[in-house]
Amino acid sequence: MPLIAVEEHWIMPDLTSALRAVPHRDESLVFNEMGDHLERLEDLGAGRIAAMDAQGIDMSILALTPPGAQPLPPENALALSRAANDLAAASVARHPDRFRSLSTLPMSSPTDVAGELERAAGMGHVGTMVYGRSGDLFLDDPVYDDFFAAAAELGQPVFIHPQLPSPAVRDASYRGFDPMTDLALATFGWGWHLDAATAALRLVLRGTFDRHPDLQVVLGHWGEMLLFWLDRADILSRIAGLQRSVSDYMRSNFFIATSGMLNPALLHHALAATSVDRLIFSTDYPFQQPTREEISSFLAHFSSDVERQKFSSANAASLYGLDI
Repeated sequence: MPLIAVEEHWIMPDLTSALRAVPHRDESLVFNEMGDHLERLEDLGAGRIAAMDAQGIDMSILALTPPGAQPLPPENALALSRAANDLAAASVARHPDRFRSLSTLPMSSPTDVAGELERAAGMGHVGTMVYGRSGDLFLDDPVYDDFFAAAAELGQPVFIHPQLPSPAVRDASYRGFDPMTDLALATFGWGWHLDAATAALRLVLRGTFDRHPDLQVVLGHWGEMLLFWLDRADILSRIAGLQRSVSDYMRSNFFIATSGMLNPALLHHALAATSVDRLIFSTDYPFQQPTREEISSFLAHFSSDVERQKFSSANAASLYGLDI
């Protein structure tokens, strides 16, 4: 059966240069430069396809690597988002049987976001990837409501990717060790995922899905902790006066990607907290590179070929409108 990976990262050299030039640049950029990551991130051709072949992946949905264009000033964010979307679309056009792409949006320029989403959708981007905060603006800020309205209308799923927590949060919770441990704690070790979960939960509490019931959001890393805390999160629904429980929104408006975390225990919990119809495969390339054997071993934990096919390709194909 086909295998679609929905969160496969890439980077554009011009964007890297711009991010490096920002005062107080995002420290998580260092992860893009570890080992051969940068070489793999910049490769949108033969090398990436060879890696996919080795893993048994039929199609990758390309997504710009963190932190995207969000740390940039508005004018730079718009110009480089457009350039990134043009480049990704060209790569898809060269390899239409192997690639699709998520758009990059100028979230630091809220008035330009919906327009660039529409332009990117018209070019063939199948969804978009954003982050939970741009500067001091949370993703649930009313200035972004036109963006969510456009995403729902255009059928563009919104992938909320983790990002480095704000300086204030880092100072309060993620300091006190050596610099690399500080950074790891604030990113892949914990902070990234809590930050993304909070952004998603804020969207629910803001009533985003009541206003835009067709909006679909994707969370990586098995739901960024939310699937494991729904009993408590559901209490928020009553307090916030929502129409439904947080659990209901998670089961109707959220898809959950694996991000290369192929742990059967996480799968079993996800199947209990939501349904197999809401689970999709991703490797978080190149930061995670599971082998073909590891992927096959994980797929064996599904109870039927029908469930395996939904997870491997059918759910992603339906969500992103793919014809694989």
